[in-house]
Parts: sequence; structure tokens; C-alpha cells
Amino acid sequence: MQWDDLRVFLAVARAESLSGAGRGLKLDPATVGRRVLRLEQDVGVTLFVKTPQGYSLTSEGARLLAHAERAEQAVSQGAAEVSGQAGRLSGQIRIGAPDGCANYLLPQVCARIGHDHPGLEIQVVALPRVINLSKREADMAIAVSAPETGRQTVQKITDYRLHLAASREYLQQNPGIRTLRDLRDHKLVGYIPDLIFDKELDYLAELEAEHAEFGSNSVSVQFNFVRAGAGVGIVHSFAMPSADNLEPVLADEFTLKRSFYLIRHADDRKVERLNRFAELLVSGVRQEVERLESAT
Repeated sequence: MQWDDLRVFLAVARAESLSGAGRGLKLDPATVGRRVLRLEQDVGVTLFVKTPQGYSLTSEGARLLAHAERAEQAVSQGAAEVSGQAGRLSGQIRIGAPDGCANYLLPQVCARIGHDHPGLEIQVVALPRVINLSKREADMAIAVSAPETGRQTVQKITDYRLHLAASREYLQQNPGIRTLRDLRDHKLVGYIPDLIFDKELDYLAELEAEHAEFGSNSVSVQFNFVRAGAGVGIVHSFAMPSADNLEPVLADEFTLKRSFYLIRHADDRKVERLNRFAELLVSGVRQEVERLESAT
């Protein structure tokens, strides 16, 4: 088994395609395919299965992945020590996150981590659904509820708050809102009910509202609906500083508290590179939520 073939294996597992892996490795897809085939012949098992969505790891491939990542870490650490860069993180790390977190928290947090560790390539996958770590869609994921099944490790990151908000223009042009009952005379912004992927996101149920006149499966789209004056919506406190025309509505009467959790595959507990990155990520998200919420 050659390290260069393991490096190609890691690239395909992360990109889920020969062409995607080839772009990162600066190799043509045919060469990437031959390297994967050579590795499969060396280990005597099939590592990938081709699906309409791309190249997915087999169970044997998933087991090899953890060992390959440890080998990658050892190579990176060795290179760092030789070059005098010991202690620096390097390589690609992919984080899955709900789009509210991905849009309003992770860019700042990851930018700071990347500044301190210039050898890192940080990818943020923002999806309005739960990231599948068992299929290696990401190295780690941030979620709004802790999973109850699966071989995963779960760490609570922090609590965060949400509240009602509307644009100044909307509030000036529509009837006043003094109680929650007054919302019946206003248009609401919220999730599309059948596309809510986690019960913690069913915010309108907290208002006992039946539907939203402006709906989306994306928190960012909802936020932009509110900012554009479409109606009243429930927004993250940490997102409020990014829109100077928004005003809290009934802040003393209605506030929601939710939590972020860091989810990792159980096999990654021994990968020191991912452990160190996870520590930086958790600390950074906590600090950023506190900073932004204190500004609202």
C-alpha cells in the first residue's frame, strides 16, 4: 500500500467523485480511477461504490478512511516539524452546518482559524437537512439537536436565542404589535412545514400559527424576506447585526432558546488533527454567538 494511493483515496472519499478529487490533486480523472483500483487490488476489497450521487464509501472503505486520515495526520506533522511549523493544522476539513450557522457564524470563526493555520483548507457545507456523517458527507457537523442513534460523539457547543423581528419600514406601514394576538393581523415569515428537518426548527408552532405567508426551507432566505419587509419572522439574535434595518418585536414577551451541537463520527476520536480543529471550532462558535448576541 503506497501513501500516494491513500492520498488519492482520501480525495475521492471527500469529493465523492473522480473529477472532483482530480481537480484538488491536479490529476486527470482516469489517473485517479487507476490509483483507486490499484489500492483496492492491494487491500483486496472494494472501497467505493458508484451511485447516481457519486462515489460512496463501502463499509470497508469507511474503515480504511479513519486509518488513512491518521496516516495523513502523521505525514502532515512530520512535514511541519521538519519545516519548523509544528503545531500548525493543515489539510482539508469539511464542516456540515444548518444554513443559519453556516452563514452568520462560521465564516468569521473559520477565517480566524485559517489565519492561524494557513495550511488548512476549510470547507463549509450549508444544507437545510441533517448531514450524514456515516457517508462521510463531512468530517464533522453542527446540528440543532443531538442525535439519539448512530456511532457518533456529541458535544454541546452553546445555547443561542431567537426572537421576532421585522423591518422598520414594515412596522411603520402596518398596524402596531403590542401582544402576540396582534400577529394575526400581520404576514408571517417562516419554514415550509413539510420541509422542516428537525423539530427544533418548528418555530411557528411556538406562536400557534398555522402557516407563514412567506416560507422557505432556508433560514437565510427567511431572514432576507424579513429584511425586505415581507412580514414578521423569527430570526437568530446572532444574525440581527448583519441587517441594520431590523427591529425586535415583542422582545420581552417572546424569545426562544435553542442549542448547537458538534457531531463527529466515533472513529475520529483518535484523529488528533480533527480533535484540535474541533476544539478551535467549538471555542470560536461560542465566542462569536456571545459577541453578536451582545450587540443586539
